[in-house]
Amino acid sequence: MVSVDTDSQGMRLDAFLAKAGCYASRSNAAKHIEAEKVFLNGKVASKKTSVSEGDTVVYEEAEEVSRIPMLGEPIDLDIRYEDPYMMVVSKQAGLCVHPSEGHYGTTLVNGLIYKYGRENLAHVQGDDRPGIVHRLDMETSGLMMCAKDDETGNRLQDMIRLRTVDRRYLTLVHGNIAHDTGMIDEPIARSEGNRLRMAVSDRPGARSAVTTFKVLERFEAGRFDEGYSLLECKLYTGRTHQIRVHMKHIHHCCVGDPMYRSGSEKAQMGLKRQFLHSYSLEFEHPVYGEIVSLVDALPSELQNVLDSLADRSMGRTPMGELVFEELKYAQRQPEWLSMM
Repeated sequence: MVSVDTDSQGMRLDAFLAKAGCYASRSNAAKHIEAEKVFLNGKVASKKTSVSEGDTVVYEEAEEVSRIPMLGEPIDLDIRYEDPYMMVVSKQAGLCVHPSEGHYGTTLVNGLIYKYGRENLAHVQGDDRPGIVHRLDMETSGLMMCAKDDETGNRLQDMIRLRTVDRRYLTLVHGNIAHDTGMIDEPIARSEGNRLRMAVSDRPGARSAVTTFKVLERFEAGRFDEGYSLLECKLYTGRTHQIRVHMKHIHHCCVGDPMYRSGSEKAQMGLKRQFLHSYSLEFEHPVYGEIVSLVDALPSELQNVLDSLADRSMGRTPMGELVFEELKYAQRQPEWLSMM
């Protein structure tokens, strides 16, 4: 426990904890705050919350972890767009974005260090996450922005926060969704029963989360399942496991999801990962001001699932026809910014 002194009045909570020596760095403090291991005056708070003189902060001490040097590794990176300020990577399923407990190496960060060098990457998410601006779950594939310098990284993060980055995902879920469109506006917090899981929650500290979806195609029920719906989901916030948790909340879990799954093993269509792919990314370039628009086709293991369901299709919606036309003619990289 630590109390806020006069000199710390008005500081952000994460900055105060780093200054007070509670954690080794501001980014480390922020991780513990986001994990709900810090309480300000008895309540969960945001890392951006300002502290006042006399406030009481209770925090869980960081575990002593033997530091393994972050080294570059020759990891195959699928770069879909690149210029002197940033790049967009198509991350493969099974690749962790950054080192964490249990995954100290063979991450996207290790690949970025090997290709560009640590000094040529942004550090806006901390020294242990060079290049990273936002994240995808380990078993989620698709488009992801990375930055080469802090100014670009901060601008990209601001754009995400202000919701000016258009991020769309494809997911196959269990069951038929009757309405062609929908919105899920439900706050998310860590599950009380399992700290590795997230859940829709009305507890203090739960963070707002908004997901919209459009049905692209429906598939009839089979012997071992209740049918499926292929959706395009759009994120308006970026909470951990957001789409997966929101789909579970409306009783249409992502097919193959190892953590939030529903249905029998046979209903998972042979998948060992969630059917979730970041397929579309559009944003105004933070330096050039031009619109960057990228579409990433489904990886083979997900496309194979759709192909195996083709004879059970109940027809594509008008939105589905448009999306599949986009996927058919997806371009790997816009030519107007080939500046490397």
